[in-house]
Amino acid sequence: MSIVRIATYNIHKGVQGIGPSRRLEIHNLAHAVEQFDADIVCLQEVRKHHRKLEKLFTRWPALDQAGYLSPEGYESVYRTNAVTRHGEHGNAVLSRWPVLGSSHSDVSDHRFEQRGLLHAHLLVEGVELHVVVVHFGLIHAGRERQVKRLGEYVAREVPPTAPLIVAGDFNDWAAKLLRPMADLDLKTFDSLRLPTFPARLPLLHLDRIYVRGLRPLTAHVPHGRSWSRMSDHLPLIAELEL
Repeated sequence: MSIVRIATYNIHKGVQGIGPSRRLEIHNLAHAVEQFDADIVCLQEVRKHHRKLEKLFTRWPALDQAGYLSPEGYESVYRTNAVTRHGEHGNAVLSRWPVLGSSHSDVSDHRFEQRGLLHAHLLVEGVELHVVVVHFGLIHAGRERQVKRLGEYVAREVPPTAPLIVAGDFNDWAAKLLRPMADLDLKTFDSLRLPTFPARLPLLHLDRIYVRGLRPLTAHVPHGRSWSRMSDHLPLIAELEL
């Protein structure tokens, strides 16, 4: 039996606030990721680069955000979901365990929202584990179509007997995706109240961790003033039995 500790976190591109009050939070986020002490960290809204902000903030890291946030000894995998006027952002996986491979699938539902799946294939104590990081759209019908495309991707790319984790920002505030995800044999901590958004007064359970072939043990959301300042989301941390 192995216990896998996993975290999922929408980091809001490492910057908080708007206009002149914008502040760079990426350095605080790096400390936060270390505090997770997680075997696997799934991140959303991770910047690869942003030419305008790199000039605005003198302490902008030289590394891309996935590389900068990766603790010593971890491997980082990043794939772009959205290309904007000044840069790119997407999903990332930081893994304490060896990465055997990775891939990306575009699941954008319309041209106004660029969305994708990041798939990382890991080796955890001799067991091959598949992790898919998602960031679904803001419209429910679109999210349902994205679940369907997730199912098609998993059926095509993940062996049916392999343990699988699907984690990220589902934007599923009404919990309407629990049944279609269960139809894919993906289960979550649906009996626990784990709101992650908005960070200052969390009311909505947007961030989730679904599993197949693992047993959910515990899950929690850290709270406090420092956490509410770093992103508009709070992280979700769970322990799973592999």
